[in-house]
Amino acid sequence: MTAALSAEQIERLFTRSDGSYMFARWGRPIAPVVFGVDDQTLGIVKGAIEAVATLANHQMAETDPELGINLMVFFIRDWEELLQVPDLDRLIPDLAPLVARLVAADANQYRIFRFDAAGAIKASFVFLRMDKELSSVPAETLALSQVVQTILLWSDTAFKDASPLARVPETGAVILRPDIASLIRAAYDSVMPVFAQDSSHAMRLAARIMPN
Repeated sequence: MTAALSAEQIERLFTRSDGSYMFARWGRPIAPVVFGVDDQTLGIVKGAIEAVATLANHQMAETDPELGINLMVFFIRDWEELLQVPDLDRLIPDLAPLVARLVAADANQYRIFRFDAAGAIKASFVFLRMDKELSSVPAETLALSQVVQTILLWSDTAFKDASPLARVPETGAVILRPDIASLIRAAYDSVMPVFAQDSSHAMRLAARIMPN
């Protein structure tokens, strides 16, 4: 399994279904909170966040000076539960229509990003409706998958055909794919921009992960 993606492969990971290229990474330390899980699962989710943040060489914090908490992860049984969360409609405008769309689509996950003036990610909301499909996924796998998809603003089609995770044949353990791990490290290189809309950005990323 190679740890180097080509510029074309990277470009596809950040090219949206409407054909536009858009990349963003976190511009501030990540201050997470997780709702709807027991203490064991809470530890697994926070452990995944810490592991991916460490991989990216990005900071975590107890609180965000502006927002208090900037990464909220919700585990729910039904989308309507979101309408009962105090003040969530203040954080997410048009929450009721969003819930209606998610119910109609029978979706089991949804992510929302907020951005600062420079285009960097400043907040994210992750919603997981624990239907039969998601409930069958081990907590460690589900947590790692969601955190990886939140550490960068990927294309809405980035992982439809191939998961960012891989299974180790010898042990059966699930890990982050080495090529995706290398891409995340490159994306958080201090010389790289926090936001990009030009596909030439993919070439710059590729140059940082190609083998010497």
